[in-house]
Amino acid sequence: MRLTQGGLNMERDVLDEQRLEELAQRMDYSDTHPSLTKCTVPRLKRCVVGCLPVLYWLPRYSIWDYGMPDLISGISVGIMHLPQGMAYALLASLPPVFGLYTSLYPALVYFFFGTSRHISIGTFAVLSIMVGSVTERLAPDRNFLVMLNGTNLTEVNITARDSYRVQVAAATTVLGGLIQVVLGLVKFGFVGTYLSEPLVRAYTTAAAAHAVVAVIAQLFGLSTTRFSGPLSLVYTLVEVCSKLPQTHLPTLVVSGVSMVFLIAAKEINSAISAKLPVPIPVELITIVAATVISSYTHLNDNYTISVVGEIPSGLAAPRLPDASLFEEVMGDAFALAIVGYAISISLGKTFALKHGYKVDSNQELVALGLSNAVGGFFQCYAVCSSMSRSLIQESTGGKTQMAGMASAVIVLVTVLKLGPLFQELPKAVLAAIVFVNLKGMFKQYYDIITLWRSSKVDLVVWLVTWVSTLLFNLDMGLGASITFAVLTVIFRTQLPKYSVLGHVPGTELYLDMETHREVREVPGITIFHSSATVYFANADLYLEALKGKSGLDISKMIIYKRRQEAKQRRRDKRAERRAKREAKRQVRHCQTKTEVFSVEEAAGQWKEPGGGDGDREESLGDDQRGWCGRENGTVFVMPTTPRTPDDQCSWEYLKGSKDPDCATLGAVSELQDGDTTTLGSSSEDTLSRELDKVSMGSLGKWTWDIHSIILDLSTANFIDTVAIKTMRNIFHDFGEIDVTVYMAGCQMSVVEQLELGGFFSESITKGRLFATVHDAVLHCLGHQGTSTPSYEYSLVRDVHIYSSIEDTIWKTVYCFEQMNHVCKYVIAGDAVQHQTLRTLTEV
Repeated sequence: MRLTQGGLNMERDVLDEQRLEELAQRMDYSDTHPSLTKCTVPRLKRCVVGCLPVLYWLPRYSIWDYGMPDLISGISVGIMHLPQGMAYALLASLPPVFGLYTSLYPALVYFFFGTSRHISIGTFAVLSIMVGSVTERLAPDRNFLVMLNGTNLTEVNITARDSYRVQVAAATTVLGGLIQVVLGLVKFGFVGTYLSEPLVRAYTTAAAAHAVVAVIAQLFGLSTTRFSGPLSLVYTLVEVCSKLPQTHLPTLVVSGVSMVFLIAAKEINSAISAKLPVPIPVELITIVAATVISSYTHLNDNYTISVVGEIPSGLAAPRLPDASLFEEVMGDAFALAIVGYAISISLGKTFALKHGYKVDSNQELVALGLSNAVGGFFQCYAVCSSMSRSLIQESTGGKTQMAGMASAVIVLVTVLKLGPLFQELPKAVLAAIVFVNLKGMFKQYYDIITLWRSSKVDLVVWLVTWVSTLLFNLDMGLGASITFAVLTVIFRTQLPKYSVLGHVPGTELYLDMETHREVREVPGITIFHSSATVYFANADLYLEALKGKSGLDISKMIIYKRRQEAKQRRRDKRAERRAKREAKRQVRHCQTKTEVFSVEEAAGQWKEPGGGDGDREESLGDDQRGWCGRENGTVFVMPTTPRTPDDQCSWEYLKGSKDPDCATLGAVSELQDGDTTTLGSSSEDTLSRELDKVSMGSLGKWTWDIHSIILDLSTANFIDTVAIKTMRNIFHDFGEIDVTVYMAGCQMSVVEQLELGGFFSESITKGRLFATVHDAVLHCLGHQGTSTPSYEYSLVRDVHIYSSIEDTIWKTVYCFEQMNHVCKYVIAGDAVQHQTLRTLTEV
């Protein structure tokens, strides 16, 4: 019970330490604790423990709690290391013993520097294929042909070829490891996030196809040339197919029997795995049985079946890599570094999430880099975590990195003492092991069906990655795949979904009006939302979408407004000239008079009950019949019917035409010459609304259905200079048509970028920013309510009525008050200058 409690305390300490580390990453100690900027003992201790995680968990290791599970798990994984190490060495075009070396040294290094407790570091099919493509390219068979003694025949010097290939693989591995270490030290661990899961799965699926083509020649006992570069897979497959008639039947029989046994044993193992403490080591049993059978039947001598050959006992001395090869393998080393890290960190985070601990991405990059760099000095090739071995380590109860140490001991014993026993192992058996182990990768073709149902974009990424990796080889295919994946992100941010938000009644929520039926449009306010951030690639599209969703064509509306303002300025000048002429005539005829009378009296002067047009002309007199030619471009309001007891009447609007000698009835609200209309009103509210339209048009002001636009920028996590200029143009252009623009939901980083970009000014203040869309909506509604009282009034400019009293021409300005629905006439003589009218209209 005490030991169990110790194990629980270790787990608790691990979790507490991880929380402290996460908190330390979020806090700026240099600001809050100046003493921590100095080299203190606690700070040095944290740095050392961070670089060597083993110093943290090993002192707390409980042998009674974790010793036996780690030992069983390590033995199980170590047994898998032996066949996979030798088999995957064939994919790297290296002697099998170097696969055993690769299963030993990197695992020991990761024990000290790794943070994942369940991944198994060692050989992996994908990286083995990538290393094989490098060794085949730089050390092809044709470079090692030698003449046979006394003949013109040539043969490959296998010893010299393999020696040079080991140097190439080691140089590539060391360089790739150094790249990983540097990336980890500069905190570049997030680079693995650019390799999405569909991309990695498609890449490994295509790599499995390369592995099949690489071992298929050995399954049939054929001698083929492995090509490199673009379309190498196609060339190799064509050559294999062309040499199928030369198949070596004994080798094919051995391969077939091995594959049948492996597949059947693995299926049985999977069926009864729940009842077994550890899985059956099917692969180890296969290579032991094949070795025994080959030794007693002398398959190599009697049937010329290719075998592993000499496996030296003991460990090879460390050796410096050939630095002259670094320049030739730079691209391959970088691809190995990225792919190996992506596979390892994805598996590590999966197990960490399942078992409740944290994996440090940057430290994992350093640990993997050191495993490769140190392993390269001992003639190892590139390593990463193996999915099959990691699953075995986790399912057999492995708890810590001590399981990896146990598996390394198993490999070490094999290399030191048992290696020579496998010299008679047929290579066809190793090829069969590789082929059967790729079954899990071939199951990833089901991703096509899954992605078709879930995400078409991810499906396209999967297919492009698979095709490019098959056709362009592994290194170039990886580059093409990452480029395409990044382009999909750019396209998706460049073409986001734009929507107009509406209010959910009773809440502070604002949702897309096209997809939610319960939302309601806020009158006079357009809330514009983009599903992506605004930056240089979609800034113009953002502006066009805003115009389309708001229904306001800014360019046309600004042009229309300026035209109307120009027309109004011309009318003002003409009215001013008319006022001067009338003032001169008035001096000659009569004195200035001012009178106020009611609507009924004015209406009675214009039209008596039952009177016709002829009566009206007679009542106006000669002077009034001559006003048409003198008042061009002026609006006239006349009652056409007498006022009834229920306060109903109809009104006629006259407008001077372009011809100074005549005037016609016109629709004053549209200000169109030559139009005639009669507005009948059953109530004074309708009349007031119509006159309001008339007054706004006559004043040169135009109103739209939208008075405010709110830009929801909650999805924007950054904004660049191009987007800032676009936003400034939006504020300016919509302001030209009297539409106020606001921003809502801006993150603090976005606000800081706006400040640095010089976005704010006297016309665009921070008062346009709001924390939420709801706050902006309340401000818009309150702002409109403040500036517009409960009643509205409108002024009609240049509205004249002429009387025949004493041959005097009277000028009248109408002020309609909607509050009490009373229409009053204010009659001003010619002594009142036109400037007075302008002052009234500016109220």
